[in-house]
Amino acid sequence: QVQLVESGGGLVQAGGSLRLSCAASRSIFSFYEMGWYRQTPGKQRELVASIITGGSTTYADSVKGRFTISRDNAMNTVYLQMNSLKSEDTAVYYCHAQGVTGYWGQGTQVTVSL
Repeated sequence: QVQLVESGGGLVQAGGSLRLSCAASRSIFSFYEMGWYRQTPGKQRELVASIITGGSTTYADSVKGRFTISRDNAMNTVYLQMNSLKSEDTAVYYCHAQGVTGYWGQGTQVTVSL
């Protein structure tokens, strides 16, 4: 069992930046993939970015070149640096940890105003 707690969301103007953090209650070393997903009302949750143990990353086309995912195994934390934010990035962002079992955080709201 692990608890994932997201932080860093908030309200930002278009073109601005935010850094999301996902702090795990125990070591994330055993999770081969850590990821950030987002969801807006009426839509399915979608992958934003993921990172595997070896460091390889995957990004949604819509965020490539603007978002960067990283993981700090020593701090049990995963980050999502979001730059050049757009109104369409507005969503609840969720942290996900995938090992033998998958775990979700409670989400953090990101709102980008025009």
